[in-house]
Amino acid sequence: MTKSLIRLTTLAMLSAAIAAPSLSTAFAAGSDTPSTPPASDSKKGSKDKKHNETRPDERAFLDAYRTAYVTIYDKHDYTSAIAQLKALKQDDRADVANLIGYSYRKLGDYKVSQAYYERALKADPNHARTWQYYGLWQIEQGNRDQAQYHLSKLASLTGKDSAEYKSLSDALAQTPGTGLTY
Repeated sequence: MTKSLIRLTTLAMLSAAIAAPSLSTAFAAGSDTPSTPPASDSKKGSKDKKHNETRPDERAFLDAYRTAYVTIYDKHDYTSAIAQLKALKQDDRADVANLIGYSYRKLGDYKVSQAYYERALKADPNHARTWQYYGLWQIEQGNRDQAQYHLSKLASLTGKDSAEYKSLSDALAQTPGTGLTY
């Protein structure tokens, strides 16, 4: 049932992205659907394919990414998720690097987590979910001024009504030194 639901959701999201190209930027905030991978350098056969078909390698990537996403957010198995995400061999993509960073943060490995958050922002300086998670990382490290900077960045990227902004804002509103993790 879960695989069918994932596939149906994938199909619906891809169809929406193709039908309304302006919606594809919504994935930049980070979700269970990563941003569109860069186009292949190979032009062989590209004119023969229909615009609404997903390449098998892209479909496999999306399925594996969603599996890792479920492993993180539903199963809270961060070690397995890291292995799944690294197996994609695309950890220079903002969505992938961000989830690896998030998983390492949840495991308490803050140095490695930071490196992946920075890798995600290098890949996409406007990746809202990374600014949110890296801001939460800053709070956990006691760097409230840096977290405030991340919040300001989110305000400029997504506005103050976004889930990412509200999450980081709420975390900043908590009393410092309570040992909360996010």
